[in-house]
Amino acid sequence: MVSFASRKKRQHAVLSEDVERELTREVLRTELMRVRALIMTGCVMMVFLTAIYLIDPAVVNRVWRGTSGLVVEYGLVIGFILIEVWIYTQIRRNLRLNRDLPVVRRYISALIETSLPTLILILQIRTMGASQALGFAVPLIYFIFVILSTLRLDFWLSTFTGFVAAAQLFAVALIYDPSSGIGEPQTYFHAVRSVIILVCGVLAGAVGAQLRRQFAASIAAATARDRVTNLFGQHVSPQVVERLMTVGTSAAGDVRRVAVMFVDFRGFTAGAQTRTPQEVVDRLDGAFAVLVDILDRNGGIVNKFLGDGFLALFGAPLEASDAAHRAVAAGREMLTAMDHINAETSWPLRIGIGIHFGEVVAGNIGSPRRKEYTVIGDTVNFASRLEALNKEFGSQLLISASVREALGDDGEDAVALGEVNVRGYDQPVAVFQLG
Repeated sequence: MVSFASRKKRQHAVLSEDVERELTREVLRTELMRVRALIMTGCVMMVFLTAIYLIDPAVVNRVWRGTSGLVVEYGLVIGFILIEVWIYTQIRRNLRLNRDLPVVRRYISALIETSLPTLILILQIRTMGASQALGFAVPLIYFIFVILSTLRLDFWLSTFTGFVAAAQLFAVALIYDPSSGIGEPQTYFHAVRSVIILVCGVLAGAVGAQLRRQFAASIAAATARDRVTNLFGQHVSPQVVERLMTVGTSAAGDVRRVAVMFVDFRGFTAGAQTRTPQEVVDRLDGAFAVLVDILDRNGGIVNKFLGDGFLALFGAPLEASDAAHRAVAAGREMLTAMDHINAETSWPLRIGIGIHFGEVVAGNIGSPRRKEYTVIGDTVNFASRLEALNKEFGSQLLISASVREALGDDGEDAVALGEVNVRGYDQPVAVFQLG
């Protein structure tokens, strides 16, 4: 038998892989948002340049010394947009293939993207002069790239973006501005501005890292919840899901003592023959909703829906020392609830319930591609046979001797039906009826 610690370790490893895979997809999605924003930024820059040319051509002459400089800047922006479109297609491709982007490619991309303002700045320095260009709007474009680097959700990438922007801006200032000699006031001005850009990159990285941690926590919680709901279908109450997420579930079979309950609607097939399919579904769904709610309140789960009935468990997947008491309490409440429902409907339904208490093997059963949590053993078979005996005795709630024994004083109202022959069993067994 696999130890509990080994199972927990294996489950954690599987869960971590699922979380990492989904986190990678989420990071790629935020990367797509960042690239779309950069493409839109490039398009806005082209619209802005076009508007300037059409509205006030004189500005073009002052800033770019004619249309040739403007054409070169157009070319830079168009080239940038094309590069971003290519990056966008690569990210989409990797997202479709569930594959992350190489780390080196991310840094190269950050270097190329952040160099665009530098190239534009050098172009403007050559056309309008160093002092005017360095004091113009282009250095502010660096902040767009730094801010959008937050969407990379990577501290070091954002910091690298801020460093590249700060270093290139400072280098351009030292190379092209003659008044920026060492010790000159302008040097300190450019240095402080570059430091601010670098600090913004660090802050953007810190925000991105925090967002990544929050994404990871949310994905881990959602993955754990999905794993539980996929394992147990939609038959588990929110309270049970929370407890299962806390204590974990067993991947291998466990031997447990559980209370197994079979519930079946009597005469349902005959009643369904005179009604439309929608009426049948509505009636069954309404009844199931009430009965499953009762199970939830008593700590049971529906393990399987079986046509017009279901198999319910108490004590699995979560252990319960009072599983038999819970099962009987739920059975009694179900009978009362059905009486109330039948009093208000033109299609009354009568249910039969069989409850047995004993050992089962509980775990994930199925093929490698699809498994489900279920219980196997003679306890399950006998509970099914017990429920079927309701037809023979005209009863609605039958329990086995093991359930009667577990109830103790709470089962004093149980009526002994004697030793009964049960199909599939060689020896007669004791059966009890509860009202």
